[in-house]
Amino acid sequence: MNYRHAFHAGNHADVFKHIVLTRLLALMARKEQPFAYLDTHAGLGLYDLRGDQASRTGEWLEGVARLWGRDDLPPLTADYLRILHKMNPDGELRYYPGSPELARRLVRQQDRVLLNEKHPEDGRLLKENMGKDPRVAVHLGEGWFVPRALLPVQEKRAVMLIDPPFEQLDEMQRCAKALKETIGRMRQTVAAIWYPIKDPRVLKRFYQDLAGSGAPKLLRVELLIHPLDTPQSLNGSGLAIANPPWGLEEELRELLPWLAQTLGQTRGGWTLDWLIAE
Repeated sequence: MNYRHAFHAGNHADVFKHIVLTRLLALMARKEQPFAYLDTHAGLGLYDLRGDQASRTGEWLEGVARLWGRDDLPPLTADYLRILHKMNPDGELRYYPGSPELARRLVRQQDRVLLNEKHPEDGRLLKENMGKDPRVAVHLGEGWFVPRALLPVQEKRAVMLIDPPFEQLDEMQRCAKALKETIGRMRQTVAAIWYPIKDPRVLKRFYQDLAGSGAPKLLRVELLIHPLDTPQSLNGSGLAIANPPWGLEEELRELLPWLAQTLGQTRGGWTLDWLIAE
């Protein structure tokens, strides 16, 4: 297992994924009833953009750096930007939150954060980065086992992020299998799968597998930074979101054109539709 997310922290895919995640959590928090946030492939939780790994690729310069210092950002990005500014109080963009840190800062006292990381060194650092927050539990194990190990949760409401490294050729099929298992164990789970957009032929099979997951409803959200047929390139990324909370589709229709314009490189674009309609 060689993937280390620190090389890619804060890139266009992170910005897209994390802004959508902040909106998911905000909409879940509209109800007083507690919920659990689960992260199957959590990573470090915190990243140093000036560190060796992020500096080597510089991907964040075409991602979060395009938002930093601007005063014309959409109101729906407020939670995301507020956390960024709290982590970088001197005005210099250096530290970037992974999904565990975003969740930790956005959930309420009555909510829980259940994190899993397989990489032993990253898991150790994740525990350190989460500190002694009593709402957070860190598990060190195989991310694909999380649905069967942790669902259903006692809170009766759950948000799960499935965000594997996509090092193996079968990981899209495993994502669809994990979604099917999640829905089977706790049907009302809001489950979001992040996936890279590279080969349209691979994606076609992935969409078919997702459509057969048994989810009550499944929203497909995609952001392109290059045309879909650009060869040998990460042309964008997507989120397949089961049981999206009410209001998310409307918010994303407002956000996606701005994200495509802001993060697009050769040409930005976006897609929002239903793989499984209610």
